[in-house]
Amino acid sequence: MSFDSLSEELQQRKQQSLYRQRRTLETPQQPMVSVDGREYLAFCSNDYLGLANHPDVIHSFQKAADKYGVGGGASHLVNGHSQAHHELEEALAEFTGRPRALLFSTGYMANIGAVNALLDKQDAVFQDRLNHASLLDAGLLCGARFQRYLHNDPESLNTRLSRSEARRKLVVTDGVFSMDGDVADLPSLASVCRDHNAWLMVDDAHGFGCLGKQGGGCAEYFAMGSNSPEVLVGTLGKGFGTAGAFVAGSEELIETLIQHARTYIYTTSMPPAVAAATLTSLRILREENWRREKLEALIQQFREGCDDLGLDLMDSPTPIQPIVIGESDKAIQISQGLEREGIFISAIRPPTVPQGSARLRVTLSAAHTEAQVERLLGTLEKVIKEQA
Repeated sequence: MSFDSLSEELQQRKQQSLYRQRRTLETPQQPMVSVDGREYLAFCSNDYLGLANHPDVIHSFQKAADKYGVGGGASHLVNGHSQAHHELEEALAEFTGRPRALLFSTGYMANIGAVNALLDKQDAVFQDRLNHASLLDAGLLCGARFQRYLHNDPESLNTRLSRSEARRKLVVTDGVFSMDGDVADLPSLASVCRDHNAWLMVDDAHGFGCLGKQGGGCAEYFAMGSNSPEVLVGTLGKGFGTAGAFVAGSEELIETLIQHARTYIYTTSMPPAVAAATLTSLRILREENWRREKLEALIQQFREGCDDLGLDLMDSPTPIQPIVIGESDKAIQISQGLEREGIFISAIRPPTVPQGSARLRVTLSAAHTEAQVERLLGTLEKVIKEQA
């Protein structure tokens, strides 16, 4: 069978300025990187606290690799649940104020596993329209009746829940929305869930480390109790600077996931050295509040600078600072113009974001300096004027 039809579709994506290409990073994640043989100042990493290349985290990884080797060797339920994994789960449970936490190999697997372990065709799942793809896929795969409510709109959610007679009702939202950078109204969503006897599941991938006095994410940011949200998901490859993910919640929730979450049961555990390194990054994340304070100052500096330039920023208090451009071809042109000036920022285009809202997704890190942010602002002004 010929692949001609695939070739036609790929060519069409190129013509629509939607074709994606990988770039090769040749250095650690840090503000100054080498990509495809050239040095850039990068503003497109999820390493929000600058921990991915922290010497203490690296040392912990190396020490644990000497002790445990490299691979996990088996699934958690066979022979792959190491002491390092167990210690990290206990630390994450304490960090989140939940009885238990369970490690997954990726955030995508955590979301797919949790939703599918909890729901089936007797149930209903309600998702924010701007949720991450992993959450949407989880809802579509679980067999439950799938509904989407208006973005960050508790009233829209309330209307949909009022009409449901499902056995179980699960409301799913991002904590920080990855493409817009805004924060979910968790207190209001939790209140609506209580009114309708629904569970609330929050994927706080981009909140952990950045929000809350000790980096506890959206739940700490809103001073929510240890019982809400009922299902709390976090990833370790962003603010923590390592890899993997976890779900935190009640004893019953975690035991249910161990028994039924296929993405947990049927995969090899993450390398134990990654778990050990994450224990160190968790300690740094909690103790070094200056990282969040510096990050907040850089966000304010960038937003004020963009306002002076008349750039259209989205309403985001987080390290995710999208500059909405509109059309995909124009976003690519500006991204390429920045690249020629030594600034590396990817253009985000449909279907990742809605049609007509292509953007430059600027992400800031505590590892950046004020001078680097000023360089970004000056370069943006130059390139955008050239493109006008």
